[in-house]
Amino acid sequence: MTNRAAAVRYARALFEVSRDSGDPEQTDRDLSAFQTIVEDHAALSRTLLNPAIPSVRKRVVVDAILTKTETSAIVTRLLLMLADRDRLSLLPDLREVYGDLLMDHLGVVRARITTAEPLDTARLESITQTLATATGRKVTIQTTVDDAIVGGMVTQIGSTVFDGSLAHHLGRLRQRFMTGT
Repeated sequence: MTNRAAAVRYARALFEVSRDSGDPEQTDRDLSAFQTIVEDHAALSRTLLNPAIPSVRKRVVVDAILTKTETSAIVTRLLLMLADRDRLSLLPDLREVYGDLLMDHLGVVRARITTAEPLDTARLESITQTLATATGRKVTIQTTVDDAIVGGMVTQIGSTVFDGSLAHHLGRLRQRFMTGT
């Protein structure tokens, strides 16, 4: 089983447990907080992700971190289990999948918008409203700037990409001229 597939299985199980017996949003916050701690400390990250370090020592480190934080029992059990099984490397993927499950549960869809120049607030609000109307869900938007698209924008919602960039249109036009269609 690939790491991604394992992360998906852990995330689904965690989501079901947290939804049934806890607060799935708190679980998300706890996972994010732990992941941030690990990512912000290079030595800690190297220690927890190093396959040469025994899982028993990793569990001790994870347990020490968790005793200093207010992490829910559900997340504590998961993180200790991942440490025991030397699977802490799954945490970024697990966190991403869990976040997607939570967003779906809350009726929120994530959109990624890439433009050639930064969007002003009014334009961003207009796009958000349009996407919310089109999807029938609340929309959260992540924006990036890429001057290679020349103009227009590329919108990604889930696995669907709407490419309205000028670079894309110019490429299609060039292909038409080359093929004569």
